[in-house]
Amino acid sequence: MSTQQSTTPRASLSIGDGIAMMVGLIIGVGIFKLPQLVALNTDSNAAFLGLWVLGGVITLIGALVYAELAAAYPSTGGEYHFLSRALGSDVGLLFAWARTTVIQTGAIAAVAFVFGDYAQQLWPLGTYGPAIYAAASLVLLTLINLAGTYESKNAQIVFTVIEVGALLFVSFVGFALASPAASAAVAPAASGGAMGLAIVFILFTYGGWNEAAYLSKDVRDVDRNMVRILIVGTLAVMALYLLINLAYLQVLGLDGMRKSNAIAADVMRAGIGPIGAVLLSLFVCCAALSTINASIFTGARVYHALGEDLAVRSLSIWSGAGNNPRNAIYLQSAIALALIGFGASTKEGFQAMVNYTAPVFWFFLFLVGVSSIILRQREPNHSRPFRMPLYPVTPALFCLTCLYLLYSSIAYAGKGALVGVAVLLLGVPLLLVARAKARA
Repeated sequence: MSTQQSTTPRASLSIGDGIAMMVGLIIGVGIFKLPQLVALNTDSNAAFLGLWVLGGVITLIGALVYAELAAAYPSTGGEYHFLSRALGSDVGLLFAWARTTVIQTGAIAAVAFVFGDYAQQLWPLGTYGPAIYAAASLVLLTLINLAGTYESKNAQIVFTVIEVGALLFVSFVGFALASPAASAAVAPAASGGAMGLAIVFILFTYGGWNEAAYLSKDVRDVDRNMVRILIVGTLAVMALYLLINLAYLQVLGLDGMRKSNAIAADVMRAGIGPIGAVLLSLFVCCAALSTINASIFTGARVYHALGEDLAVRSLSIWSGAGNNPRNAIYLQSAIALALIGFGASTKEGFQAMVNYTAPVFWFFLFLVGVSSIILRQREPNHSRPFRMPLYPVTPALFCLTCLYLLYSSIAYAGKGALVGVAVLLLGVPLLLVARAKARA
């Protein structure tokens, strides 16, 4: 075998590596901002905390569906592989198009801008400082991923340890150093307690758990370890989110959270003074780097799988030296870098990317849930090292949740959602080219 390339990846990730990847993918910048929007749409402390628990339960249901699929059909293509097997290559190719041009690259660029915004506060670089920082973070983490799977997963472990430590530290400040909020009656929510909207924000904060499916070909003893990674990772994030939200309530109260545009910074400032805001900026930068690194790692796997299926040799090459899809990493980061360049020309690049990716994302997650049912029926004798409990209730609940979130994201995202759908439809020519190539 050449030292430069091999035809298949080597399973090299342990359970701990996988959990670190998953936790890093989920915990991002949202937990430092979105609790304010959840508070604005709930009427009591109990409802606020209860919805965070519900969000964790919904995420766990999705993780159980993915655990069965990933253990039964391990592939670097993750959802692309599941959809192609259950619903046909056309659906798989449409998903690959949406993910590679909008969902994954848009998410990487968006989080890179968040890193840039907070790094700019620590060390300003002028008008285009956020874009410069965003591009620099993408280039740095791309180089780490190009170095190899070993280097990128070790970097992820470091980022995740710092990230989890930051959440625990903010929680400690809230409980031990800051003065508790004065007891007061909770005013009605500004929007009348729109809990449906609140759960949309919460599930956005839990977003990223599905990326673990792309690790299935890299995980050692995937039959047993994939389900452990998905379940333990989800439960760990759920516990951390409950802890930090309890700290937010302890210091600010529900009304205080509604009025705060920087909840975590206000908690840190209440506990340790102005230095708290500086530390919080460092924490957010670390959370952003963690998400970008893990997203580069998992996202490139789809390009590799797509290259294999379409016989695009340059994308299908797997580097033996780094045990990674080098060309796929190059292409993914080039697209993300172009989006950063585009975002530098608009003041609302981050929000626009979130808006137009959400409907497409939830649409395909719904199809993954449908695929789990189809594959159970079509391939009853296929080896399934893990079977989701309470089937078919579990995938049915997952599908209904995805449909609700698809509706909600379209209803609240407005024109941005239409842009995402338009970009998805632009993938139709890709189907025509693929069909012509298959007939040739």
